[in-house]
Amino acid sequence: MKSITLLGLLLLSGPLFAQQFSRNELSINGFRNPSIGLEYRRSHVSVRAGYYPTRFTPGITTSFIRTGLTYWFLPVGQKANPSSFYASASYVRGMDREYEGKNGLMGEVGFRWMVWKGLNLRIGAAVLTAPGEDLKVNPTPGISYSFFW
Repeated sequence: MKSITLLGLLLLSGPLFAQQFSRNELSINGFRNPSIGLEYRRSHVSVRAGYYPTRFTPGITTSFIRTGLTYWFLPVGQKANPSSFYASASYVRGMDREYEGKNGLMGEVGFRWMVWKGLNLRIGAAVLTAPGEDLKVNPTPGISYSFFW
């Protein structure tokens, strides 16, 4: 256990994690994660809103309106706008299927890879809870383009 803790501290203190976030970022999210819509980040926190389609059952898409906050941490890489890990909390409102008209909460953790300039890809895992529904866990891939200043 001590060796795992020591390794973690060594990694966190190394130059790999020495990057800083830009002060402001506006993202146009084009595919699913965190939602098809807009996201604004200031320093380590972002706010977002949009349309969120997902498949809990193969071949059946369930749609939500999703809004929430994201905390960005552990920036990695040597690019001007680094890749990083994130954790988010969201309010969702079901638009169809068994979630129509239901409110829910979604928690998510993941990683955003800054591919080229503002182009970025995300992969994460989300947990959704809503009244009268089973807890759902699903992967959350995404693609976005960001503008920094």
